[in-house]
Amino acid sequence: MTKKILLSVFLLPAAMAFAQQYGGMWIPTELNEKEMKDLGMKISAKDIFNTQKPSIKDAVVQFNGGCTAEIISPKGLLLTNHHCGYGQIQAHSTVQNDLLSNGFWAKNPDGELPNPGVKVDFIVDIKEVTDQILEGTDNLVEPELTKKISKNIEVYKNSQKIESYQSIIVKSMYYGNKYYAFTTETYKDIRLVGAPPQSIGKFGSDTDNWVWPRHTGDFSMFRIYAGKDNKPAEYSKDNVPYVPKHYLPVSIKDKTENDFTFVFGFPGKTTEYLPAVAVEKIMTDIDPARIAVREVALKTLDEKMRTDSETRIKYASKYASVANYWKKWIGEVEGLKKSNAIEKKVMYEGSLVAKNHEIKATLDQLNKLYNDQAPYALNNAYYTEVVRNAETLKLAGDYYDYIASVEAGKMDEKELARLKTKVTSFYKDYSAELDAKVTAKLLALYANKTAPQFLPAGFSKYKDENQNIPLVEEISKNSIITGRAQVNGAALTADIEKAFSNQDRLIKTLKKDPVYQLYASMKETYMKTADPQFTSLQGKIDDLQKKFMAQQIATDKDRKFFPDANSTLRVTYGKVKGSTPRDAVSYGYQTHLAGVMEKYVPGDYEFDVPKKLIDLYNKKDFGAYKDKTGDVPVGFTATNHTTGGNSGSPALDANGNLVGLNFDRQWEGTMSDINYDPRFSRNIMVDTKYILFIIDKFADSKWLIDEMKVVK
Repeated sequence: MTKKILLSVFLLPAAMAFAQQYGGMWIPTELNEKEMKDLGMKISAKDIFNTQKPSIKDAVVQFNGGCTAEIISPKGLLLTNHHCGYGQIQAHSTVQNDLLSNGFWAKNPDGELPNPGVKVDFIVDIKEVTDQILEGTDNLVEPELTKKISKNIEVYKNSQKIESYQSIIVKSMYYGNKYYAFTTETYKDIRLVGAPPQSIGKFGSDTDNWVWPRHTGDFSMFRIYAGKDNKPAEYSKDNVPYVPKHYLPVSIKDKTENDFTFVFGFPGKTTEYLPAVAVEKIMTDIDPARIAVREVALKTLDEKMRTDSETRIKYASKYASVANYWKKWIGEVEGLKKSNAIEKKVMYEGSLVAKNHEIKATLDQLNKLYNDQAPYALNNAYYTEVVRNAETLKLAGDYYDYIASVEAGKMDEKELARLKTKVTSFYKDYSAELDAKVTAKLLALYANKTAPQFLPAGFSKYKDENQNIPLVEEISKNSIITGRAQVNGAALTADIEKAFSNQDRLIKTLKKDPVYQLYASMKETYMKTADPQFTSLQGKIDDLQKKFMAQQIATDKDRKFFPDANSTLRVTYGKVKGSTPRDAVSYGYQTHLAGVMEKYVPGDYEFDVPKKLIDLYNKKDFGAYKDKTGDVPVGFTATNHTTGGNSGSPALDANGNLVGLNFDRQWEGTMSDINYDPRFSRNIMVDTKYILFIIDKFADSKWLIDEMKVVK
């Protein structure tokens, strides 16, 4: 494949340029208002982002560092996905009071549940600061370049006057060719208001994840609380609901195909401007390795979770997290193939070279570097995924870092407290016996899939999965890390403070621990044989990618370039649309409650349906929430360009009203992180009609509807 790429780049006709269609994750200060209005938008760009008066950006927050949420009432009522609030719902759940299975609805503000550690971040302002950050860097190379940029960022941040509850985050865009400063404001008292049972909020679970047609009511509700002055404050029972500068009206108007929509949120990461060779490595090497590791972990967890309720609750959030990107990567590989991503990149690179011959040298170097890096990149993929998904090894990594920090004299009381909190939380939802099986199977995979030069001495003994299970079980039983052996007269899982009471003894015991020694052998071998080479080559790739990005922008004057997603606030826009992902297969743009009933499997952990929802459907008790079909719309798709981090993002109509809650992408289009293709790429949203129907008719929580401005 790579040789074909090297030849084809220069043989294809220059006229075959990259097709620029829909797609884009635009910085909200740099919107193409004309294009948006041509597609149907009725409001102005100033209505979306404005620092001088309230605008839609004042109703959009980053939820707990990973998802997006939006304010939908003048009392700080917050809407996000069920899967974004899943950890908080789980934290309030027990076997006796299972909020995951039963749902939760506060009957009034006094019943709303606090969530220590959860925060939301508003974006107060965005400024391009490229000149300030790159000042004095013209003739610098690494590592001096990075040092100078870091210094310039600190100088800039220190020059700005902000409130104590505000921060400034400086982010690079276009691979370091531009820099932007984001002023954020953080609220820390966030309370759980409501969540449907997972038979609604997670309906379809893993089978339907990344799939359309979809029938998931993926939403949960929180509320932002503030001090009496409406400013951020630590949790207190005396805090009051936050009064926002702006909140989103909620529309229950019918949707039609080709309606304009836009999504406003915090997309996590995309890599739209990679060369063809990089896409080839992802498609043929990296994604398949990641998929293989997670497949083993998921199968082992699933076998236990299906037969044991305590394990199901304990591992629910973790299982969903592991499964999420496992399935995404499978779709990504298929989508890259189906959309001819590599061939498209080759054509585009050929057209660039025809206009600017200097780009040929850049591409030649990138091809060589990616091929040189390939064996190290593959080992990196296997190693990081195995250590991440074998929880016992992940725990050992925390203690390995702890010892290194102590021995370097860097472990202070604050860091120690953070470690204790982290492992205490980890042990709460950890089963040593179950993870011994997961670890045994992953060690076998690693031993069989990894080239011998990257394996620790004697690691071949782990090649037989069946022999591994009793072997790793014995290691686990004799380990203080798993909590099955004691140190300082206590188990780490039971009494962290007592176990840490004699630090010297704890460290000596850890160093002799069989799990610790297994992890250390893997880590130290990886750090010696793969990581330096991988990292060094990646640094050279990054430098060239920055150059390649600048060359693309300078050469292709007809293309509009948006910066790759990097968890900063973005706007993407498109139209409500169905899709035709395969020959003779067509999907409509809207699903309905009837589809929930069609998928209903009594007692099934993925497709069970609550009796009350069945009764509402049979009685056709839909209230104001039915559409022209006479049924309640559940989900819809559009051509908005979204990714991870957009979960919980508001989907808005031409007038800026909330019409849906973004929660997923169509499986056939998950390659949009690398290669957006409007033929296949669809974002999936919960319809606001279904959200309000569940709150009003199913949960009997009309008091929450009464807070909102509902547009009929």
